[in-house]
Amino acid sequence: MKILLDTHIWIWNLAGAEELPVHFKEIIEDEENEIWLSPISVWETIVLGEKGKIKLKPEPTQWVRKALKINDTKEAPIDIEIAIKSRELILPHQDPADRLLAATSLVCGLQLATVDKVLLKAKWLPTLPL
Repeated sequence: MKILLDTHIWIWNLAGAEELPVHFKEIIEDEENEIWLSPISVWETIVLGEKGKIKLKPEPTQWVRKALKINDTKEAPIDIEIAIKSRELILPHQDPADRLLAATSLVCGLQLATVDKVLLKAKWLPTLPL
């Protein structure tokens, strides 16, 4: 399986958070699967840390650099096709990170690992079952 981690799934997995569904952890740890991370998740994590919405020590950028060395993830692209697709999607909100992650999933043929209710309601989006 090729899996794209939503930002919260990436953070929860690294933090060992209870919110992470157990089967998501098993899928992430299964060496048969390819785990992908979008640069938008890195950006979103740093922004959340800078705004104090999540605590990242010693500081957000250093935390992210260290975190990227922990898990073997492939870097998902952000290219013109993904940018265009992100604007074509029918979602009830305009959150740019969600739109770019959904578009990345579609363009790159990746299943999105998320617990975001808005994204899970989008029947056209390939997501891991909860």
